[in-house]
Amino acid sequence: MEQWGFLVAALAIGFLGSSHCIGMCGGISGALGMAVPGQKPVWSRLLGYSVGRVTSYALMGLLVGTLGAFVATDLAATLAPLRVVAGLMLIAMALYLADWWRGLVWLERGGRVFWRRLQPLSRTLLPVESTSQAVALGALWGWLPCGLVYSALTFALAQGSGTNAMLAMLAFGLGTVPAVLATGAAAAQLRALVRKRGVRLLMALLILLFGVWTLWGGLSHSGHQHHSGEQHDSMPGHQQHEHMPAGSQGHDHHDAHQEQAGEEQTEHMAPVSQESPAEEHHPGGHHH
Repeated sequence: MEQWGFLVAALAIGFLGSSHCIGMCGGISGALGMAVPGQKPVWSRLLGYSVGRVTSYALMGLLVGTLGAFVATDLAATLAPLRVVAGLMLIAMALYLADWWRGLVWLERGGRVFWRRLQPLSRTLLPVESTSQAVALGALWGWLPCGLVYSALTFALAQGSGTNAMLAMLAFGLGTVPAVLATGAAAAQLRALVRKRGVRLLMALLILLFGVWTLWGGLSHSGHQHHSGEQHDSMPGHQQHEHMPAGSQGHDHHDAHQEQAGEEQTEHMAPVSQESPAEEHHPGGHHH
């Protein structure tokens, strides 16, 4: 269960941060949801848009995770700092949602350089008249500069492999789907709900908890690696110190035992060699 815990966390991050998605993607989702104003939502287009968007997220995770695993010379030592960065990014996202600090705006501005190249392509897909067009538009819209997506990417990168990063971003994307679908069906009502201070604050605090949990895990893992490294460095000398006296003591003991055995044999042989002549030259000339 523990090995799948990062997927649950990524899903929750997407769901809790989806209030930000409503602001970023709510307009296009609302336009897709209505074929004609006043009619029922066109669910196939809404689902197609979400499929394309989540697919782009998963592709991002695969690219970033594979690149990170390839660049890292020591993956075990690299993961701890990445988890610290991921925790800080999630905390920044929580502060962004709560409107306490908007530092992630700078990252979003950086992403606009890439988005300017994709935005003309998205315009060619409008107006959306089919589900396939909605999928293609969602795939392009997934690359829209978004602080929440960037935070999720750092969390995915800290999972240590391209596959795990892809799964993390897939779970994150699925977490955002309910809010985006609901936006298409009831855009005005949902936006009014999300704009309430209490709702945004609650979601921000929950993401803040995920950020602190991720940050604590990274710091604890880093401290454990440092402690293990110190123990590993001290072991060879300690083993040599214990091993060498034991061998020398065993060798000295063996030599002493041989020397003692030689002395006992000499003491035993000496009386025999002294008594033998006395028996051969007895005064009475008799032999016993």
